[in-house]
Amino acid sequence: MVNITVDLVRKKAEHHDCLLAPLEEIALHQENIEKIEYLQDWCPKLKILLMQSNLIARIENLNKLKHLTYLNLALNNIEVIENLERCESLQKLDLTLNFIGDIVSVESLTDNYNLENLYLTGNPCTDYENYRDFVIGTLPQLNSLDGKDIERSDRIKALQNLPIIRSDIIFEQSIYMSQRKAQKVRLEKDIQDKWENMYKNMDPEERNKKFWAEKTEHAPEVRNEIERMRQLKLKSCETDEKKEEKRKYKLFTDDGRPFNINQPKIVFKFSDEELDKYTLDLAVYKHLDTSLLDVDIQPNYVRITIRDKIFQLHLPKDVNTTNSKAERSQTTGHLVITMPKANFVIKQNVVPKKIKQITQPYTDQKVKDCQGGISQSKRELLEIGPADCVLDLTKMAQPKLKPDYIDPRLKLEGKQPSPDFIDNPEVPDLI
Repeated sequence: MVNITVDLVRKKAEHHDCLLAPLEEIALHQENIEKIEYLQDWCPKLKILLMQSNLIARIENLNKLKHLTYLNLALNNIEVIENLERCESLQKLDLTLNFIGDIVSVESLTDNYNLENLYLTGNPCTDYENYRDFVIGTLPQLNSLDGKDIERSDRIKALQNLPIIRSDIIFEQSIYMSQRKAQKVRLEKDIQDKWENMYKNMDPEERNKKFWAEKTEHAPEVRNEIERMRQLKLKSCETDEKKEEKRKYKLFTDDGRPFNINQPKIVFKFSDEELDKYTLDLAVYKHLDTSLLDVDIQPNYVRITIRDKIFQLHLPKDVNTTNSKAERSQTTGHLVITMPKANFVIKQNVVPKKIKQITQPYTDQKVKDCQGGISQSKRELLEIGPADCVLDLTKMAQPKLKPDYIDPRLKLEGKQPSPDFIDNPEVPDLI
């Protein structure tokens, strides 16, 4: 059986950011709750409270809910309508399929002047003669009873005959209450005897077959026993069935080399186009909380844990773990991990192609070429391409010059004076 707890209420209030004080609607159905408690203190602004399909035996601890407009307590073990007088905003009350035999207790709703819809279908009181007329006459504010609209003529008729109807109802109710009292004592004794004698040493499977094959009465005690058997059956199934063992992934080989593992089956892209670093792009789910990701970067592998599932990648070369970084995109949700290579040094004057320069000291000594026998001085040789391909710069074409070539600019002569020119000795010479 279940009690109302803060964790349970917060779990049901996920749509409201788990805040309880401003909560206006909550659904606590099918939780096997036995008692209504704490809700009026935790959620004072509740307008809609759904608690159908539980094991609640009494209506209680709801008197502070001044804003409550709809209360659903269908399919519970309620036998009396009570403790709703102060719920002044109540408009709809659903008590379908309970065990209400005390129909006179409906008079406790006379002060709920906003009450318009009442559902009592499936309760023992509906078998009383003139049940509908009694309820309509007692609660004139109702517009609908058990899903059927109340006509004006029905209300007039009920109010005219209410004293006679009420006396008949009380008589039928007293008969039922005496029968119910004897039934309760008998059922409690029978159930206790079964569990102490018959079911005590019986095999669980055989016990279940026997219980579900028996005919039972419609009573709160039987409903409680049904729920008890259901819970035991669930527990036995959990113990009998072998739980599927989770696959254990082996992360390393026997010699210590990391395996490549993609347990979450996530799309990724690994890039080594840049010379100095590796880049890993993981297509992490966009709406996955970053707190559920765990990144572990080691020199020769990177491991990301995504919701307890492992993604591991073996790196071609060792990386610098200190300068590595992981970033998450706020737009796509992708996780990008940048890992600089360890001991990487940028070489100066590096040419993409294989170029090897061979330099020999210059001397006046003549050496013979190994192929043509031509004497030449030792000069610089440039090797391009494969190592066996050597280009001799001495064989490159050079401009040919005439032996006695003189620059025409050196042949310029000074201008000769005219025949009539008379030199004046007093004028100094030009320097």
